[in-house]
Amino acid sequence: MQISVVWTINARTASVDRAIENLAEIAEEGFTRVWCTQMPNEPDALTMLTVAGWEVPEIEFGTSVLPMQVQHPMLLAQRALTTNAVIGPRLHLGLGLSHQVVTEGMWGVSYKKPIQRTNEYLDGLLPLLRGEKVNSGGDLITTRGSLTMDDIDVPPVYLAALGPKMLGIAGSRTSGTVTWMTGPKTLRDHIVPTLRAAAVGAGRAESDVRTVAMLPVSVTDNVDGARAAAGEQFAMYNNLPSYKAMLDREGFTGPADAAIIGDESTVAEQIRQLGEFGVDEFVGILFDRDAEVRARTRALLRTLHP
Repeated sequence: MQISVVWTINARTASVDRAIENLAEIAEEGFTRVWCTQMPNEPDALTMLTVAGWEVPEIEFGTSVLPMQVQHPMLLAQRALTTNAVIGPRLHLGLGLSHQVVTEGMWGVSYKKPIQRTNEYLDGLLPLLRGEKVNSGGDLITTRGSLTMDDIDVPPVYLAALGPKMLGIAGSRTSGTVTWMTGPKTLRDHIVPTLRAAAVGAGRAESDVRTVAMLPVSVTDNVDGARAAAGEQFAMYNNLPSYKAMLDREGFTGPADAAIIGDESTVAEQIRQLGEFGVDEFVGILFDRDAEVRARTRALLRTLHP
C-alpha cells in the first residue's frame, strides 16, 4: 500500500513560494505523491500544483477532488493535459460532484441527477483526455469537438465515490475512487468489493481500479486533545449527507472517530490494517497544529511507505 500525504495550499495567502517550500520538504522526506484538496474558497489546485511541480521534480500529484459542476469537460481536459505538458506524467485527476449545499447554495447549479451528470461528464472528458474526438449530446452536459494537444500523457481519472451507483461508475469507467471520512469496516465490506466487482462486471481486472483512502492522522501522546481537535476541525462533515452516511455505516458518532490517532504502534497498526482490507493508497491529512506532532506523524508515515 502506498503512503501519501495531503499537500496543503495556504488559502489565505496563496503563496506560491511557501507552497513550493512545503512541497520540497515533503519530497525530501521521501514521499512520492501528494494529494491536493480543492475547497470552494481556496486557490485553484491545478494551477498551484502545476507551478510547484515545475519547481519540484519527480513527486506526483493527485487532486481530491476537483468539482465537475463548475467546469465543462473540455475545459477540464484542457487544464489537465496542460498540467501534464508542463510537469510530465505526474497528475492523478480526482473528480467529484461536491455537495448540494455548495452547488446550489453557492454556485446556483442543480444537484439533481448526479449519476446521469457523472456519466455524461465522463462521456466528454475521457475521450478528450485520450486525444479522441467527442460527439456526446447529453440531457445535462453536451461535449462536441476535440483538442489539438498531442503526445501528452493521459492522467488517470478517479471519482469521489461512496454510494454503490457511483462506485459502479468508478469501477467500470475510471481508475478508481478517492474516499474521505470512510472507516476501515466500510472500506473492507463496501468500498473495495463494490469497486472491484464493478470493474470485473465491465470486463476489467480488479487490479485496474484502486481505492485511495484519505483520513485524518496524528501520532501523539495527547490522544484526547487530538480527538477533540479533529472533532472541531472536521465538524462540518457530519452535516454533509454523503459523509454522514459513511460515518453512520461505520458506527462512528462523528468525524473525530474517523481520525487515526495514537502513538506510533497504534497508528501504524491501523494504517496497515487498511492495506489488508484492500486499500491501495493511504493519504494522511495531518491536522494537528503542533509542528512537532506533525513532524512525528510524517516520520511514522515515512516508515510505512514502501
